[in-house]
Amino acid sequence: MYNNKGRYALMAVFILAAVVCIIYKQYQLAAVSAFLFAFVIWSHFKHSSVLMASKHFKNKEFGKAREMLAEVTKPEQLAKSRRGYYEFMQGELALKDENYDKAEYHFQVASRYAVGGKTQKAYVVIHLANLALRKKDKERAETYTQLAKELAETQRSKDIIAKIEREISKL
Repeated sequence: MYNNKGRYALMAVFILAAVVCIIYKQYQLAAVSAFLFAFVIWSHFKHSSVLMASKHFKNKEFGKAREMLAEVTKPEQLAKSRRGYYEFMQGELALKDENYDKAEYHFQVASRYAVGGKTQKAYVVIHLANLALRKKDKERAETYTQLAKELAETQRSKDIIAKIEREISKL
């Protein structure tokens, strides 16, 4: 759970430790240090700063969450377990910026990945239904609402779905 600067510092420490171990002919420790260096690089590409962004997002520190998400240069390389959260948070931030096309794109991508349990997945689909409703696309809104109904487990999500259905009937 590090940001890019923290990971770079950690990599420098592991390289320095490997060099010192080689100077003192401690090859096994140098190998362990090299392994840890490789692990940090792998972690950088597969997990990046998504977990830290999630923490800030949960605490409603959207500026910090946006900064952490900006550190992800290639989201397609993220692990499947992280990509859904990345896309969900990007979609939420785009909604806050009222960039609805970008939000729809990110929620579409998030719907293809794990985002938590069925409840979280239901909220992704609810957002998609809401965005379709905003575009007055009745057919897509109904499809997303039906899918959200199947996924919804909490009373809050069921209430939101009922509201969306009332709005769809007005179209």
